[in-house]
Amino acid sequence: MDLKTLAEEIVKGRRLQRGEDFSFFKDCDLNQLCQGADYIRKELCGDRVDLCSIINGRSGRCSENCKFCAQSSFNHTNCEVYDFLNEEKIIQAAKENQKEGIHRFAIVTAGKALSGEEFQKALSAYKKMHESVNIDLCASMGFLTKEQLLQLKAAGVRNYHHNIETSRRNFPNICTTHTYEMKLNTLKLVKEVGLRACSGGIIGMGETFEDRIDMALSLSEIAVDSIPINVLSPIKGSPLENLPALAEDEVLRTVAVFRYFNPTAMIRLAAGRCHLSNGGERAFNAGANATITGNMLTTTGTSIKSDKELFKKLGRTF
Repeated sequence: MDLKTLAEEIVKGRRLQRGEDFSFFKDCDLNQLCQGADYIRKELCGDRVDLCSIINGRSGRCSENCKFCAQSSFNHTNCEVYDFLNEEKIIQAAKENQKEGIHRFAIVTAGKALSGEEFQKALSAYKKMHESVNIDLCASMGFLTKEQLLQLKAAGVRNYHHNIETSRRNFPNICTTHTYEMKLNTLKLVKEVGLRACSGGIIGMGETFEDRIDMALSLSEIAVDSIPINVLSPIKGSPLENLPALAEDEVLRTVAVFRYFNPTAMIRLAAGRCHLSNGGERAFNAGANATITGNMLTTTGTSIKSDKELFKKLGRTF
């Protein structure tokens, strides 16, 4: 496969479809693959990097048995546990991120779905942020109903995050308390109500490269707007705690391939950047054009300041 020709075809409008032979992606020359992915990124997305920051709005005691997660009640980790945060603390965090030039800010909550009084607290926080902070608002609160998504939209939320985590085939190896189809249905609701969909997953959970391609295809078929790619950082006390870390070249190959399948989406580096050299510099030359950042994050290994310095070095705007 001539990767340069393929990249040019994608820029001109070709879209990769399920059923085609994608076996070449696994073994093709990595440098050529990354160059092609970065060409697609530059031509279709430009040089702007999208910066997102999050706050953990409710932590621990999650009823789901996701094997990778510190917050699952099935896993024996040292996860901090607390109920929905004080509204003032959330709004203050949003204001601080706005001052730092962050583009979007998300409240993320543990659990299958936020509901009842805590969901009402979230709505109140979003309404006040929407009125007082000039920042794009995002939510990540599990399997919400269409009515809840509409309420979030009315409160000022413009993006909803809901990871599919892995491929359809591999999903039952990672979680059995909910299904892959439930994930897809939630994302379809997100698009239906007019919110932008943010969905990706975690690589390094024992999946095959074919599983990653299948995940990229599923996201393409839903027309997801933003795709966070997390690299597993095994958590002590979780079932995946002894899995080996992925090599950087394997991460780069995955990031680049996701760009070929999702040419206009934001490919967002998320957890696990600490495993990449120079804050993931090579990945931003392999198709990535967005990241989760923040001064309180431990899963990325970076700060807002260091990220901005990196993007200036790369000639990107933010």
